[in-house]
Amino acid sequence: MAWSAKSFSARYLTRRLVVGVTVSFFVLLALGLWYGYEKLPRIPGVPKAPVVGVPEGALSHAPMPAYMGDHPRKSGRPAEYFPFPVAIGGTGPVETLFSGPSTYPFLCGENMVTGLQPLVDNHSGEGVPVFAVGENGKLTDDVVGYSRDCSHKTAVSYFYRSSRDGAFHPLEEAQNDIDKVTVNGSTTDFIVRLETGTINRFFYAIAALRGEGESADSPNTSNWNKRLIYQFRGGVGVGRRQGNISRTAIVDRREDQLARGYAIVYSTANQTSNHYNIWLAEDTARRLKKQFAALYDEPLYTVGIGGSGGAIQQYLLAQNAPGVLDAAVPLYSYPDMVSQTIYVFDCEPLEYFFDVVAAEDARWQKMSERETVIGLASREEFDHRFKILETAASLFDGRYRGRAEGASECVQGWRGLVPLVNNPKFVHFKKSYADSIAERTHWSHWEDLRDFYGAGQDGYANSAWDNQGVQYGLEALKQGQISVDEFLRLNATIGGWKAPEDQAGERLWFMNGDLFPVQLSVWSEQNMNLGSLDNPAPRNVASVDAIQGIYRSGHVFLGDVEIPILDVRHYLDGELDMHHSLASFASRERIRRARGHADNQLIWMSHKNYNPVDEALDILDHWMQKIIEHPELGVAGNKPVEATDRCFDSSGNVIAAGPGVWDGAWNHKPDGACMQEYPVHSTSRQMAGAPITGDVFKCALQPVERAVAKGSYGNSTAEIIAHIADMHRIFPDGVCNYNEPDVGRPKDRLFHAGGDVIIAGHSVSADYRQLSGQIAAETEVQKDEVEATPVSVREPEVEEK
Repeated sequence: MAWSAKSFSARYLTRRLVVGVTVSFFVLLALGLWYGYEKLPRIPGVPKAPVVGVPEGALSHAPMPAYMGDHPRKSGRPAEYFPFPVAIGGTGPVETLFSGPSTYPFLCGENMVTGLQPLVDNHSGEGVPVFAVGENGKLTDDVVGYSRDCSHKTAVSYFYRSSRDGAFHPLEEAQNDIDKVTVNGSTTDFIVRLETGTINRFFYAIAALRGEGESADSPNTSNWNKRLIYQFRGGVGVGRRQGNISRTAIVDRREDQLARGYAIVYSTANQTSNHYNIWLAEDTARRLKKQFAALYDEPLYTVGIGGSGGAIQQYLLAQNAPGVLDAAVPLYSYPDMVSQTIYVFDCEPLEYFFDVVAAEDARWQKMSERETVIGLASREEFDHRFKILETAASLFDGRYRGRAEGASECVQGWRGLVPLVNNPKFVHFKKSYADSIAERTHWSHWEDLRDFYGAGQDGYANSAWDNQGVQYGLEALKQGQISVDEFLRLNATIGGWKAPEDQAGERLWFMNGDLFPVQLSVWSEQNMNLGSLDNPAPRNVASVDAIQGIYRSGHVFLGDVEIPILDVRHYLDGELDMHHSLASFASRERIRRARGHADNQLIWMSHKNYNPVDEALDILDHWMQKIIEHPELGVAGNKPVEATDRCFDSSGNVIAAGPGVWDGAWNHKPDGACMQEYPVHSTSRQMAGAPITGDVFKCALQPVERAVAKGSYGNSTAEIIAHIADMHRIFPDGVCNYNEPDVGRPKDRLFHAGGDVIIAGHSVSADYRQLSGQIAAETEVQKDEVEATPVSVREPEVEEK
């Protein structure tokens, strides 16, 4: 009995231990999954004031031709009619000066400086509801009217930096703790005048140190150093919203520059998470500068600063509208938005091939192997931001089990953005609009710029994305890194993206808000055209008119810029960040291609622990001073001796500087010292034979036999010939010939080079030079039989996070 009791007790304790461990395991698992779920971004809920109506005809989706007018560099601008400045309590203009009529629906943002609602402008239910304010100062549910255009009264607030905590606070809260700064040789209180309001329906802000004896409606310039910073910001936007404004967007962000006496201006129209219309960005920038000048004075010069989409705006404004900016500090730059879609839209079809179609092939379980085709950086030991999601999904879907370890930039940097840019039936802030409005609206980048891309008879905007004839993995094939069989299977599988009218909703867990990912797809394969070697998928064929329209409208960076540019970025390739370093060199090559040199563009790259922005502003200031003193010497002729390419370590020490530090494969030279420290990667289109400039939207096609005769397949030529029937089925219209220019680029010159450029109020002669060497191939396209450096033009024409 004693033994039996002891045995029972042991079994009981063992059972309790097993049960306890099991329960603990599932509790921890559940907590882990819930924590992961909570960390994932998802669709915002319905706000208190969604868009409930639009003007009649706003969503007619009528077909329209692509833009065929003059390039902005060539066309004039109308005279300003609005009487700037906008007074305190007044409102800025609603309709733009030249960038077209207002589009609807338009979602009002939040002015977090004033905390006020937009102004009522109608009582017919158009726009967002405006609510009555209760006695306690909180909004009631009583609607007093509607705001279609989201105007706000201009208001001024003062903030000071506290010597106690180093943070900014409303001036009325100061308790003998106002910090001091030295500006223009004098010590003054660190108090910032911050003005907010709306211009062109978007929020604007002006920030500068408070001057001696000034009043809110009459600012004094005594503590201004006469230099103006135009703040730009990034993000991926598809239009139809105003964006938010806060003190941190301008005062905290540019604290160091304010302390040195710079004035700062910013508009949510210059934040690309709200839209990508460069006409609207320029229109608003011109008006905001008028508001500033009317209150303060004309600045000595205006320098742009901002990252990602904020950098794109600087490059395009420098090209399209000389005089808006006198100098630029693009951070984490790209040449332009639309060029990024060329390789980004390849990402998910390629990843789907590796993850699902060819999952049984062990080689693709190594991310480094995928890099030979994708081109973008990869890491085999990397927990990407979708890992928790995929782990949870593996319980329901076998495709997520046994996945490759690590990630590529396609996954970590770009996943989830293709639907936003390309799917007219998806937008992550859809619940901010009444269902009837959201369902009738076409959401995509193409729709945001339908005035330029044009729209077809189906009512959907045209697309500029094309992969007809693109031979994915061609360079890997030539180098023996993939076999002909792998090459053929890859290219037969990948078709592209379905037509807009055929696309379905998204199935990304964090996008659709579902707790359980029953139909999860991280690749959006339901919207792809996919095939097999027996039945190759059709490729996307872009509208040539749409490509021409986006060129003519100034949304493609051609490289023709004269102002001093200091392209600054942290080196983030190792983190698989979307802001890869290659983009700076794509801009440089476009500049050099257009002008014969890139002496006005510097490239600085640093470890992420060091921020060289203040140093960059100092060098640009020296450069601008020299231009102002000797405009006859031009931009390059006034370049200071310290204005050189360079790279920095984590402590801000210069690793290397001077000509040649960024030489590398991109310009056919041995790697320079900086390139060795911070190597660049590639893109899927470069791995398919496209040029570093990355601006061939639609390649010229050639018969497969012609490509074979030219030796395009290297040592694999004999095997390609043996599979010529497969090649014809996969590429029935031929394969890309990147020795020819972009088929979609207008054949006429978009604008004429030469003449003077106004920089800082001075006339500076444009500096064009004779192209030589490999780059000279631009002005005369090489014959197919001649080995040539690929080029993409026939004639010459560079967020913060």
